[in-house]
Amino acid sequence: MSVGAGDQGSETGTRVPSAQATGMAGAQSSVSDSTPGPRIALCAGETSGDALGAGLIAALRRRLPETQFVGIGGQAMRAAGMHTWHDARALAVMGLSEVVAHLPRLLRLRRGFRQQVLAWQPDLFIGIDAPDFNLGLERWLKTYAIPTLHYVSPSIWAWRENRAAKLGRSVDRVLCLFPMEPEIYARYGVDARFVGHPLADTIALDPDRAGARRSLGMAFHPPLLALLPGSRLGEITRMLPIFLDAAALVAQRVSGLIVLIPAADPQCKLAISALLQQSRGNGRLSGLDVRVLDGQAREAMIASDVVLLASGTAALEAMLCKRPMVVGHRIAAASYRLVRALGLLKTRWVSLPNLLAGTSLVPELLQDECTPERIASAVLQWFDSPEAVAALRPRFRAIHEALRRDASERAADEVLDCLKRRDSQQSTATAEL
Repeated sequence: MSVGAGDQGSETGTRVPSAQATGMAGAQSSVSDSTPGPRIALCAGETSGDALGAGLIAALRRRLPETQFVGIGGQAMRAAGMHTWHDARALAVMGLSEVVAHLPRLLRLRRGFRQQVLAWQPDLFIGIDAPDFNLGLERWLKTYAIPTLHYVSPSIWAWRENRAAKLGRSVDRVLCLFPMEPEIYARYGVDARFVGHPLADTIALDPDRAGARRSLGMAFHPPLLALLPGSRLGEITRMLPIFLDAAALVAQRVSGLIVLIPAADPQCKLAISALLQQSRGNGRLSGLDVRVLDGQAREAMIASDVVLLASGTAALEAMLCKRPMVVGHRIAAASYRLVRALGLLKTRWVSLPNLLAGTSLVPELLQDECTPERIASAVLQWFDSPEAVAALRPRFRAIHEALRRDASERAADEVLDCLKRRDSQQSTATAEL
């Protein structure tokens, strides 16, 4: 296999049967052993990883149309042309106690998946986020001389910086979404490259709020509050009742308030609808106008006056949409006790807007502080302070510009460089025989 400019060459060595030929489950499209293009295996967890993987696959396909992509991914990666052996939702657990509860299943999945990857003999393996699952997998594959690349650095700037050394033992290169990360890796001798964040490329520097409201049927300009309790079912179950109670308190002060809840997928929509019905049955949401959307999270953020969300990628997206937000988050009590006892958290903030700014731009209400009353108070401060909202926008825009680097294309550049290095090493080894 060669990835020289304009030349996809031919495969070298002998290929073992493909995943499809050996009866491996979950395939969504066919792969061919005879295709001359590069073979890339990927593993992405959750909705955000699926979106990153889809952007990378699309960028690589524009350069090398015959590239084959297989592994673990979601709807977006399948639409981009990936042959999925397992769905990304299989990895969607969070928190230490949740991981422990699912550990036997996850270990079985990883053991089976790594054998699938090894049998397929890719030219490169790319783990996208999901470090608890991917790093051990990458380290194992590396012992079989399969080049490995990790896309999305774990939050080493927030806790356990020495994980950078572990990544260096597991992967050949790390692709970082944030500019402060490569410097940390350099201290541990790890090859890490800043590529920017794909969300910063896809979201306009000046989002069209009027257009977003029209697309949601809100052209009459009611006050809007977007609730984003997460994309994992456990997180939705834990956070949405708190968010709904907070929204009901806000509605007592903000006349005509409409609450928008984007559902990431049909499973999330079912969970949201069930929790909403339960809260209504308890009489806690009397008169509250709540609308559950099919996706459309970005439109809901841009259209809304304030966004109430759990931490994570949603906070970054709300910042890129230039909307004021309140971050409310709880993890399982056992996970929180362990994090506190071991002193694992090393930063003052957990949300990306505050971390990237190095100061408190948006309120964070965590664990015991994450109550409906405190959340409602923080949300109302944004509704009551248009001057504070206006002051926030240039701060958000400056961060947006720093992250806007055509990330998928830059990530594709790094992938192609890794493939070329493999070609060079194989050519050298052949010449020495």
